[in-house]
Amino acid sequence: MLVKDRMTANPYCIRKDTSISAALDLMAERDFHRIPVVDGQELVGLVTEGTIAENTPSKATSLSVYELNYLLAKSTVESVMIKDVVTIHPDALLEEAAVLMRQHDIGCLVVTEGRKVVGIITQNDIFEAFIDLLGYYEEGSRYVIQIAEDKPGVLADLTGLFFDETAQITNLAVYRKDAQTDVVIRARGVAPEVMKKLLSDHGYQVISVLTRCDQ
Repeated sequence: MLVKDRMTANPYCIRKDTSISAALDLMAERDFHRIPVVDGQELVGLVTEGTIAENTPSKATSLSVYELNYLLAKSTVESVMIKDVVTIHPDALLEEAAVLMRQHDIGCLVVTEGRKVVGIITQNDIFEAFIDLLGYYEEGSRYVIQIAEDKPGVLADLTGLFFDETAQITNLAVYRKDAQTDVVIRARGVAPEVMKKLLSDHGYQVISVLTRCDQ
């Protein structure tokens, strides 16, 4: 899965001479939390609710509401934006985006081709991809199967058992931690109790089986 498959394409952008108050109004109107800043088509910064809050006086200061509003209307986003923006290419792997966000402790990446903004991807986009990958909203049953010996051919053997019962596997994931390997399979078209017994009869330890209504 690539970044371009999950990003918001052609996001709203603002110019660096946009007033802070106008940026805040756009965020409120569109329910945004961050907006790329461009000069022409070239990325020059990123403004977020957090950077605005960190770099402007709060209502607890001695400024009146009128003075605060005037300040926000006269100040531009160039004075508060993040200039060293972490970016990623649309053809990068989705997991690379997740690693970059974690490494830099940030909630989004601006997606660029050269310096041209083509999209934006957020933590929520990563979460949604993870949910879809595991098929949380898919119909069927979710089997967690512990593999005693992680060796070549074990997945072929395991999925073959589902094939023999004409079950449709919709999602599959493998978790490895220390010496333990768990395979998570979501499948439909077979009674879960029948499939669980078949797996057990073939020496597989079924840790759990959950149907859609159980989740």
